[in-house]
Amino acid sequence: MNAMAGELEKKPSWIDSTREYFTDIRSEMRRVTWPNRKQVESTTLVVILSVFAFALYFEIIDKIFSETVQRAYDYLVK
Repeated sequence: MNAMAGELEKKPSWIDSTREYFTDIRSEMRRVTWPNRKQVESTTLVVILSVFAFALYFEIIDKIFSETVQRAYDYLVK
């Protein structure tokens, strides 16, 4: 029973835990290497172009499947 009481006494309060959490966050954020403006612009351009390329790809695939299904339906209905 006494060992259990000792463990409870060692547990930090929620205020101390929160303070330590924010101190750790601040410490980690200092270690982050942030991209410069040119890197952000180039990666943003890659993302935008990729989105449009995938949209075009899926549009083409959708038209092919739609046409195939429509032809199959028309054939089976006759």
